[in-house]
Amino acid sequence: MTRSALLAALLALALTACGEKPAEEAAAAATDAAEVATDAAAATHAAAAATDSAAAATDAAAAATDSAAAATEAAPATAP
Repeated sequence: MTRSALLAALLALALTACGEKPAEEAAAAATDAAEVATDAAAATHAAAAATDSAAAATDAAAAATDSAAAATEAAPATAP
């Protein structure tokens, strides 16, 4: 008897849990998800721009280092 009551309660719970969402709730959830995706895309784009800027700065620093090395090599050696 206890098993039958427990089984009936679990079956009722399972049937209740798999009901469909109303269309308005589903549409609101889809809208929220689209907004989050749009924000994530904008953040990704900003991160890509920052990465490109950092790469350009690194290239400029490397060019400055190369120029300093060339100037050092071209400078006449001074004797003590």
